[in-house]
Amino acid sequence: MKIDLLRKLTEHMESVIVMIDEKGDLDSVEYLPENIRQAIQLYLKQNEFKFEFNRIRSFPIVLPKHCNNVVLCGVGNAKELNGAKLRTLFANALRAVMKLNGREVYLFPAFANPLGDVQFGHILAESALLAEYKFNKYQADAETCGLEAVHLVMELKTTRHINRGILEGRIFADATNLARDLVNEPANVVNPDTLAETARKLALKHGFSIDVFGPDKLRRIKMDAFLAVARGSAAEPRLILMSYHGNPDSRSKSIGLIGKGLTYDSGGYCLKSPQGMVNMKTDMAGAAAVLGTFVAISTLKLKVNVVGVIAACENMVSGHAYHAGDVIRSMAGKTIEVNNTDAEGRLTLVDAIHYAVSKERVSKVIDIATLTGAAVGALGNQISMVMSNNDALLNKAKHAADFTGELIWQLPSHEEYLDLIKSDIADLKNSGGPLAGAITAGLFIREFVDKKPWLHIDIAGTAHKDRESGINTNGATGVGVRLLTQLLRELE
Repeated sequence: MKIDLLRKLTEHMESVIVMIDEKGDLDSVEYLPENIRQAIQLYLKQNEFKFEFNRIRSFPIVLPKHCNNVVLCGVGNAKELNGAKLRTLFANALRAVMKLNGREVYLFPAFANPLGDVQFGHILAESALLAEYKFNKYQADAETCGLEAVHLVMELKTTRHINRGILEGRIFADATNLARDLVNEPANVVNPDTLAETARKLALKHGFSIDVFGPDKLRRIKMDAFLAVARGSAAEPRLILMSYHGNPDSRSKSIGLIGKGLTYDSGGYCLKSPQGMVNMKTDMAGAAAVLGTFVAISTLKLKVNVVGVIAACENMVSGHAYHAGDVIRSMAGKTIEVNNTDAEGRLTLVDAIHYAVSKERVSKVIDIATLTGAAVGALGNQISMVMSNNDALLNKAKHAADFTGELIWQLPSHEEYLDLIKSDIADLKNSGGPLAGAITAGLFIREFVDKKPWLHIDIAGTAHKDRESGINTNGATGVGVRLLTQLLRELE
């Protein structure tokens, strides 16, 4: 899709979006051809329409030249606009054009931009590319056409800043759509081995380093918690190790990104319900977020050093599968009583985290995972749950969340909750039961970060949507890519 800034219009414009604030002043729309302005004025005389926030109205017009479709988009009070609201406006207005089978759109914004040119261009590009996304490759009659071009029509003293924003927004969105593709693929396509091969191809294309460990190497380095989860599946586990050195001269150590990579989760012997298993191909959304982030930061050439670790496996039922009641030893040496085989993600994560801390010597640990149903119960599907042991890291994450619109909310990590994961026969148990499940899962992971600054992001509720809304379409959201990429920019 082409996304650019225009100052000179063509004679024919297929589709036009006019975005106006609550004043509804059509005369404030720069460069809008007079015959289109008159057609809109006539429509407004005949039809009631208020330019309130996110009020969208589309209608056709017939003119000798210029456009076929007009979309009116209410901005409301422009002073109240933030990044999240602007994404919603752009996405919904562009989606209205797509529903009219529009291919090329001219966007006329007539409101005071409170965000600056770079962020404005960034959000436009993100919104267009994310709202247009579809995963329909397995449909014989799938739509193959979408938006081909979005032209921004406005007066600027300089185009440099907005063009930079458009470029950055495209990078953020393309990486997010990559993660969406990985999560949307069924488990018979994306398994531990194919996920590792995808990571290899991305590393070769984008210039970051990669290594992949199979079962033999995992046994030698004693990743027994990870291996316990994996052993019920015929698909062999893979540990995917990635390194990006954007600041090789820096003495600062790398930041560790750890993504949960359960390419399918049946629940093991603590079996999920049939309906509960249907979407468990999405249990590797954390891994997809880490892969997408590596693509984004390498394309942006961020001056930061990052290590990514993904423990990829399946959690299945078989004669080789681990049992409820087993005691296993983690790579860190801590013993874990398994009181729920469906609390498997944290077992894979803690071995991956210990590897990052002990072998890669990372300075910070950031893990991202579709970890708990309790996080969904607490926050729904709009906000990701976070926990942290470091206020400075958490505050940067909050700032990144505000910039990207990938919202987060901190849950408490009081020591009293640790009693819920104490075991009578081992150092820890892997599930604290039904009370405070999102918190106890986070605290379980915290036990393995070796007191490093740590941020835990539970995306169980936000990784998937069952209907389109704003920039999100039905299916995987690619959540975490934009948040982590922006957070790493903050940590440069």
